[in-house]
Amino acid sequence: MEKLRDIPFYVEKYADAFMDYLPTLVGALILLVVGWWIIKFLLKRLDKIFTRREVDLALHEFLLTVIGIVLKVLLLLMVIANLGIETTSLLAILGAAGLAVGLALQGSLSNFAGGIIILVLKPFRLGDWIEAQGLSGSVTEISLFYTKLTTFGNQLAIIPNGQLTNDNVVNYTVLGKRRENLIFKVSYGSDIRKAKEIFAGIIEEQENILKDPAPQVLISDLGENAVNFSIRYWAMNDDFWDCHWYTIEQANYRLQNAGVHLSIPQRFIAQGKKDDFPLKP
Repeated sequence: MEKLRDIPFYVEKYADAFMDYLPTLVGALILLVVGWWIIKFLLKRLDKIFTRREVDLALHEFLLTVIGIVLKVLLLLMVIANLGIETTSLLAILGAAGLAVGLALQGSLSNFAGGIIILVLKPFRLGDWIEAQGLSGSVTEISLFYTKLTTFGNQLAIIPNGQLTNDNVVNYTVLGKRRENLIFKVSYGSDIRKAKEIFAGIIEEQENILKDPAPQVLISDLGENAVNFSIRYWAMNDDFWDCHWYTIEQANYRLQNAGVHLSIPQRFIAQGKKDDFPLKP
């Protein structure tokens, strides 16, 4: 009976405390609602800005997600502080948890950081033909953690972004055109002048070989068993391999018909591979 008589006292006590705390609670609720609306407004504006500036889609989505999370966490901390709750210990817990997660995901974070670097600096883009980590292929996907290549043999190669940003990458596409350097070894007993005329004719008849810089047919070296001819020309990326294969096929066919013999073994060295002599830039 004694406890029942105390109920009105406790009700009045806590009701007074609630009424005193109510403005703070309402203020925190208003802060939460208004802050949430402002965050959504800012994210929509950023989305339009990224779209207008044609920011890479993966980077676009990643930045919106990260900015949204950061702003929402800050808003929640402000609401908690407005309610009079101590946030120091909460921040310490969040910091410790972040450190533990970072240590556990070092490799993934390295790939993640590499993905950001690739998306921001753009050393290559979708569709570029690149060579990296002993692999070469066309870039089909750039994500935050991995880059996917489709190789010449139509295999899918997946390379971690951390390795791509910490090693050499050769981009064969980005400059728009490529330089070719083909080596033909013509035997000493053959007509050297005739061979040079044939090489020059093959180059001249191809419309897809650029006239500027001018193509060159040079005797690059006098080897032990052959005169080494160097055929150098420039072609746009889309035409490069057609010119490469046509030149090799026609050179072999026309030299044979003209009685000019190639020394065995013979090598074809394409631009971008290790040469036996330095190429002019």
